[in-house]
Amino acid sequence: MRNPVVLLQRTALYAALALLAVAVIFPILYTVLQALLTPEQSSQYPPVLWPDQVYFGNLEKVFSLIPIGTFIGNSFMIATTIMIGQVCIASMAAYAFVYVAFPGKKFWFTLFLTTMMIPWEVTIIPNYLTVKSWDWIDSYQGLTVPFLASAFGVFLLRQFFLQLPRELFEAAKIDGAGHVRHYLTIVLPLSRPALASLSVYVFLQSWNMYLWPLLITNSDGMRTVQIGISMLQFEEMVSWNNVLAGVAVVLLPSLLLLVLGLKQLVRGITAGAVKG
Repeated sequence: MRNPVVLLQRTALYAALALLAVAVIFPILYTVLQALLTPEQSSQYPPVLWPDQVYFGNLEKVFSLIPIGTFIGNSFMIATTIMIGQVCIASMAAYAFVYVAFPGKKFWFTLFLTTMMIPWEVTIIPNYLTVKSWDWIDSYQGLTVPFLASAFGVFLLRQFFLQLPRELFEAAKIDGAGHVRHYLTIVLPLSRPALASLSVYVFLQSWNMYLWPLLITNSDGMRTVQIGISMLQFEEMVSWNNVLAGVAVVLLPSLLLLVLGLKQLVRGITAGAVKG
C-alpha cells in the first residue's frame, strides 16, 4: 500500500503541473477560438470565448488583405537558410574546438563565448551599415547572412561532442581516417539529437524575427510573417478577430515543428549539461 503522504504530494504536484499547462496553452487556445468567431461575436461584451459555429471568414479575409502566402514563404526560406547555415558552421567550429589541436584553443573558445554576452541590439547599427554598404537592403542575403553563425550553437554542439567516446577518434586515426572523414561519418551521425535540437531552436528563433526584417525590408515581396501580422492593424479601426486569425496562421508551422522536435530539443539541450 502506498504511503498516503507520498500520494498526496504526487497528486498536488500533478495538479500544479496541470494548472501551469493550462496557463501556458490558454493564450494559444484563445487565439484559435477568437479566429473562428464571427464579426458580431467578436464585438460582443462581455467577450465570447467559445464560437457558436465554426467561421472561416476571418481566415479568408486575412489572405485577401495581405499576401500572407508570400510572407510565409519568405519566412520559411529565411528560417531554413539560417538553420542550415548555423548547423553547418557550428558543427565544424565545435569539431575544431574538440578534436583539432591548435595554440590557445581554450582562450579562443572562451573569447568566442563572450560574444553571447553582447546584446543583439548593440550590433544592429553596425550590421545595418555593413548590409547597406554591400547593397543588401531588401534582399535575402541581408536577411540571412548576419545570422549564419552563433556562439550558442558552437557551445551546444561542443558540449555534445565532448561526450562522444574518444576511442572512436583514436580508432578512426588508426584506420587512416582524417578529420573530414571522422567528422562526416562518425561525429555527425552520433550527434543527431544535438543537431536536431539546434535546428529546431534556430528555425523557431529565425521564424519569429521582427526587428531586423522590419529595418532592412521595404517591399511586400520581401516581408516576413511577423511584419505581415502588423499590417493587419489599421489606424482607423483594428479588427482583432482578423489579427488573431493571422496570428493563428503564423503559429501553425512553428507549433508543428515544435511538437515534432520537442523531444530532440530537450535531449540536445540537456545533454550539454552532463560534461563541460
